[in-house]
Amino acid sequence: MPSPVGHPIVTVSSPHVPPKVLPKSVAFSQLTKASGTTKASGTAAASIAWFCASVPTRAGIPGILKESLNPLVLVPGHNGAMPTLLAEIAATSDAVASASARLAKIDRLAGCLRRLEPHEVDIAVAFLSGELRQRQIGVGYAALRDLQIDPSGSPGPGARGGDPGHAATLTLAAVDAAFEQIGRQTGPGSQAARRQLLAALFGAATPPETRFLVGLLSGELRQGALEGVMVEATARAAAVPTREVRRALMLRGALGPVAEAALTQGVPGLRAFHLRVGRPLQPMLAQTATSVDQALERISPAAVEWKLDGVRVQIHRDGNEVAVFTRTLDDITARVPEVVEVALALPVRAAVLDGEAIALHLDGRPHPFQVTAGRIGSKLEVERVRASVPLATFLFDVLHLDGEDLVDRGGAARGEALVAAAPEPLRIPRLVTGEAEAAAAFLDDTLARGHEGVVVKSLEAPYEAGRRGAGWLKVKPRHTLDLVVLAAEWGHGRRRGWLSNLHLGARDPRSGEFVMLGKTFKGLTDELLTWQTERLQQLAVDQEQDQGGWVVRVRPELVVEVAFDGVQSSPRYPGGLALRFARVLRYRPDKAAAEADTIDLVRAIHEGTPPRAKGGDDAG
Repeated sequence: MPSPVGHPIVTVSSPHVPPKVLPKSVAFSQLTKASGTTKASGTAAASIAWFCASVPTRAGIPGILKESLNPLVLVPGHNGAMPTLLAEIAATSDAVASASARLAKIDRLAGCLRRLEPHEVDIAVAFLSGELRQRQIGVGYAALRDLQIDPSGSPGPGARGGDPGHAATLTLAAVDAAFEQIGRQTGPGSQAARRQLLAALFGAATPPETRFLVGLLSGELRQGALEGVMVEATARAAAVPTREVRRALMLRGALGPVAEAALTQGVPGLRAFHLRVGRPLQPMLAQTATSVDQALERISPAAVEWKLDGVRVQIHRDGNEVAVFTRTLDDITARVPEVVEVALALPVRAAVLDGEAIALHLDGRPHPFQVTAGRIGSKLEVERVRASVPLATFLFDVLHLDGEDLVDRGGAARGEALVAAAPEPLRIPRLVTGEAEAAAAFLDDTLARGHEGVVVKSLEAPYEAGRRGAGWLKVKPRHTLDLVVLAAEWGHGRRRGWLSNLHLGARDPRSGEFVMLGKTFKGLTDELLTWQTERLQQLAVDQEQDQGGWVVRVRPELVVEVAFDGVQSSPRYPGGLALRFARVLRYRPDKAAAEADTIDLVRAIHEGTPPRAKGGDDAG
């Protein structure tokens, strides 16, 4: 039927939403009004339908993305409710970021979770936790920069995204489907395809959605909604005890499905989760102690174990089937055949084991972490790579053994079970002691062998999956460098309006220039952010910022003390090196840039010369 006023016809049909026929202008007007509510109305849905029909010409969305967006925004739910718009998630993220109190954050997240349809919960939990359900889709800073996407959401010269001329139309599920499609691009031409799909997505986003998407894809959605906060928000939204959510999360390994069960089925749904061999659990993490003396003041007697700088592996064996997962629950079974062989050689029928895979030199000293990570990251020609960089397996815990779940048993009991399951060469070296002198000697020996430090473990504490339990305390030297700030990036989300991400450089004594070693925004308090924003603007080379407004270059005068976990090779930076897990400790106004640490010192650290140590580490 032709439109009587010459505009595209918009139709939506469902048992609960009657068909609509609206001119485009009316549809967008009503969607704009509806977008201020928690859910889009049926009329607003009509506007969304028109958007999907017209988006190829307006935003240049390819057909492949249109297919992933279109069906997800046209069909109301079984109760007539329309899909949640991404704009609502972005607004919740802003509200959470603006709340300083933990309880306020929890309330705002819980309110959002209550309004979701069941199939949207998993996506929303991931997005509001600053993550993608797909984990990695091949998009980062470089891709966003290449598209000239303005992180503020404001349109700039040549910038894509954040068009203030159209209302919110993207649904939560549609954006997740778009990410799925972007992540599927592989092989020749995949980079261009990802760029085209990404440009189309941002072309359909409003300014607030653009800001949210940039933070989400860059890993800088800093709003204080970490998993612990999200667990409590889930419990509040579902009116269930927090301990029930934590228990289910430990057994399921992913909060999205747990939140969906909590919101739809309550406690019975949460109690339906059980440890299942083959499905990964979130690993238990360690808190920090500054020394073995301090650790033993909190836990004594204790098991003191090597802390390796390898890759955490969770090994599941069920008969002749083996699966290996990383700390982030990624399945790497096909990449680590030697770990699989170790598991199959154990005298067990079924087991879930916690440990570390690490590349070692022939003398038993570890390769730099980058070597181990590169080996495990290799998906092609695994046998060839294995021959040049074999992996050693060290086990330090057992969560299930031959039909019995052990997560609720104490550390001593799990240790005995591990002794029964694995021969000594496969078990991490450990010392059970309550004597600080003996523990310190064990730490010194561990460091002399080239390892990171030690973990002091309670003999009584259960396995607290997914948490930094008080039953494990890590102790390792803290290495620091005095570096020079070369530039800073404007923050977004909670840090909008502050210069946040610092570009750090070491002094080259031969040229007098500074060699960039990486970036960090970690360790910066609000007070420090306020001070450095004012100071860095005073040092700005000029007032015009580079890269579409992201970066402010400054005179290399400010010296900052930075802690880090190691140095790795990196073709990304001129010196070929980058710091691992760098974090700001303090600025050094007492030091001039000419007194900053040199690139020669950084190279010596990378080559294995023992760096200076200052106390204990507070890294993750």
